[in-house]
Amino acid sequence: MKSELLDAMLDSPVLPELIQEAQRALGREGRLREKFYADITPEHKWEFIQGQVIMHSPALNRHLLATQRVFSLLNMFVVTQRIGQVRMEKAMTVFPRNDYEPDVVFFGPAKSASIEPDTLKFPIPDFIIEVLSPSTEGRDRGIKFKDYGLHGVQEYWIIDPIAETVEAYRLEEDSYPPVAAQKDAILSSDVVPGFDISVRAIFDEEENLAALRKLIGGK
Repeated sequence: MKSELLDAMLDSPVLPELIQEAQRALGREGRLREKFYADITPEHKWEFIQGQVIMHSPALNRHLLATQRVFSLLNMFVVTQRIGQVRMEKAMTVFPRNDYEPDVVFFGPAKSASIEPDTLKFPIPDFIIEVLSPSTEGRDRGIKFKDYGLHGVQEYWIIDPIAETVEAYRLEEDSYPPVAAQKDAILSSDVVPGFDISVRAIFDEEENLAALRKLIGGK
């Protein structure tokens, strides 16, 4: 995808003008981004996307439950295996142009080593999970889908709490090939080896508890 965009620009007779306009736009955007960093507060969930500040509204209970359940499963497994760190919702991940606060993120050992107690700006995650809501679905399937792939997020799960399905995308080069939504399947992560859960464990309390016991070696 990157090479296609570059080739299109290089083939244009107005390449110098395009570069100048892009530099001016990035300058304006950079100033807005610095103001964003100065203005954000920990009380709200903020994102900076394509030059716009996005403040998220409160989430529906189904969204909160799905986020909480998948976080508890992934975090328990990662903590017991000591293979990285997991964060939920308020971790601001810094991409070259945008700042996102995904619902759940995983950092492997290499990136975890750079995270300190006072870290505010987190590195690009190795694995991201987004739980859809009516107000965020366009971005989760649009700019985030592109940006995550272009900047090396190895795995991206999209959870639909209404349909009770999960789409588990795996990076190939710099994009995510299409996948089918899973409703009753077992999900297996490539980025977090051994993290295998049923889709139902994200939406059903008893299934979630059973999966937690299994992940920590219980019965």
